[in-house]
Amino acid sequence: MLNQPQIRVAETRMQARPQVVRDRRGRRSQKTGLALMSLPLVLFLALPLLAILLRTPPGMLLTNLKQPAVVQAIGLSFATTTITTLLTILLGTPLAYLLARHNFRGRSLIDTLIDAPIVLPPAVAGVGLLLAFGRRGIWGSYLDELGLTIAFTQAAVVLAQLFVSAPLYIKAATTGFMSVDRELEQAAALDGASGWQVFKLITAPLTFPALCGGVVMAWARALGEFGATIIFAGNLPGRTQTMPLAIYIGFELDLSVALTLSVILLGCSFGVLMITKALLKRQIAPEEVSIAHGA
Repeated sequence: MLNQPQIRVAETRMQARPQVVRDRRGRRSQKTGLALMSLPLVLFLALPLLAILLRTPPGMLLTNLKQPAVVQAIGLSFATTTITTLLTILLGTPLAYLLARHNFRGRSLIDTLIDAPIVLPPAVAGVGLLLAFGRRGIWGSYLDELGLTIAFTQAAVVLAQLFVSAPLYIKAATTGFMSVDRELEQAAALDGASGWQVFKLITAPLTFPALCGGVVMAWARALGEFGATIIFAGNLPGRTQTMPLAIYIGFELDLSVALTLSVILLGCSFGVLMITKALLKRQIAPEEVSIAHGA
């Protein structure tokens, strides 16, 4: 026999069951409606990428990978982006740490300067670099007197890539440094650790996923740079012609070469996104665990 409270609980559950069923149906209908509304944009984003893959059979891809122009463009792209990435880490890490840990006069101006290349049209960046470091540029003329020429050389390729890609790393590194618990660093300092030891043993490991994500995104941006490079470095095969520039000229000379390099860049882009997402998951997971333990 059920007592009176148990009967009331059973009646309440029976009354609530239809409402639960209606809520589930409502959420299911909402999900279906949103999926149908999202489908046109998803198809629009997917179809161009799928078209590149469908128009580039494996046989053609392997054949074109043996062409000297393709080999030179690939080699130059990876060589210059490697140098650009190393410079980005070397020069960008101190700046990111400064912005994350210190307030000073002019900080907002510097932060805006870092954001500018992200939204600035690449062609404008190329014009600015040419006017600054070209042979008749503001500082390029002085370098020319010393026998140093930057414009239309591989150095110009690196500088163009650095200008457009370094801000991505700096922003990611700044966010990573700001997310580190300062109490951990203070505790290490109280135990006698020096500033370098605190950074090496506490700050850098905790920021490592954010730093790696920033490095990967900066490298990918440098690999795909086109506008600033073609204006500041030119499109000289074997000297300054990176993969995006080879794709551009390939539409006039050999479409199969352009498709081959497009597939390579497409694969690099998807690889970069997968690595970045994995690093972000690795960064978020410890935070969720710490929050759960704190609760």
